[in-house]
Amino acid sequence: NKLYLAKIPVIIAYEGNDAAGKGGNIRRVASALDARGYSVTPIAAPTPDELSHQYLWRFWKALPRTGHFGIFDRTFEYMLHRWGAIIFKFWLAIDQDEQLRRFEERENTPEKQWKITQEDWRNRDKWNLYTQAVNDMFRYTNTDFAPWITVESNSKHYARIKTLETMITAIEKRL
Repeated sequence: NKLYLAKIPVIIAYEGNDAAGKGGNIRRVASALDARGYSVTPIAAPTPDELSHQYLWRFWKALPRTGHFGIFDRTFEYMLHRWGAIIFKFWLAIDQDEQLRRFEERENTPEKQWKITQEDWRNRDKWNLYTQAVNDMFRYTNTDFAPWITVESNSKHYARIKTLETMITAIEKRL
């Protein structure tokens, strides 16, 4: 409510390994917010309409109003910082053994089978390539105004607490 009254927007971006817990973490953060003051925007492969626009268009159209939260399930940002937004970029990381355990649990639990696809297994086979790409992402996009925050996510409980505590500390500091 204090952020709303101060008209300070908050941008929360999530990236991470497949099955690292991005969706669950987003649900926990969102459950603590007034539903009138946030939106969650999943970012997947661009649609044909999105491909006909400049790349960032799909992000810009989903930005929150001042005083509201915008939560992105995938990521952008200097202009947002200059606008006055508090920016959180969380990288949820799990190790290969934990990812395999979660994939197998999804396959073996009927109500979770929709969460696992052949694409997930294909991506897992490219673990080392993805690790290199993540390291490049950190190297090229980690900034003072929007640093990456690595969240150790082998324990979903720990990851959710770390995310919430990080946000609370930064918001209190800003206010």
